[in-house]
Amino acid sequence: MRLLLISVFALAMTGCASNVITDYDSAAVFGNYSSWNFAPRPNGNDGFLSLDGKRINSAIEREMKLEAMRKVDVSEADLFVTWQIVTEERLERGGSGFGFGLGFGRGNFGWGISTAPPVEKVEEGKLVIELVDTDTKQVVWRAASRRYLNDEQSSEYRRELIDEIVADMFDEYPPGV
Repeated sequence: MRLLLISVFALAMTGCASNVITDYDSAAVFGNYSSWNFAPRPNGNDGFLSLDGKRINSAIEREMKLEAMRKVDVSEADLFVTWQIVTEERLERGGSGFGFGLGFGRGNFGWGISTAPPVEKVEEGKLVIELVDTDTKQVVWRAASRRYLNDEQSSEYRRELIDEIVADMFDEYPPGV
C-alpha cells in the first residue's frame, strides 16, 4: 500500500513539471496588445529560413491566432516576436563501450584501478521565444523550452516536438491568467 501511494505521488509530481520556463515584465499590460508580427531582421537581412525556422514560424502563427492576436504589418504591430535556437552542449555516456576495472587487496585494505565508460559531447538546441513591445523596444515576455532539438531526430518528430513546445509556451501567455 505504501509503495502504491509513493508511486502515485511521484507520478502526480512528474505530471506537474513544466516543459517551459517563462518570465515577463510585471509592469506590462498584456491586455493592451492585440497585434503582432515577426521582428524585422537586422540590417534588412531577408536571408533564407531554415526548415526548423519554417516549423517554428508556423507554430507561432497558429498559437498567436489562438490568442486572438492579429498579424499585421510590421509598422502597425503592438508586439514583435523573436525566436532563436540556443545551442547547448552536454556530456552523455556513450551508447557502446564499457568501463573496466581491476584491483587487489586483503582484509580492509586494497588497491584498484578502472577506466570510465566513453563519454561524448552532444549538441542540442533549446528554443527561446521573446515578445517585444514595439513602443518601448523592451522584452515583455520570454519563454524557453526544457526540451531539446538535436540532429538525430527525424523531420516528423522535429515538427511534432516544435508544435508541442510552442503550444506549451503559449499556454503560459498571457501571464497571470
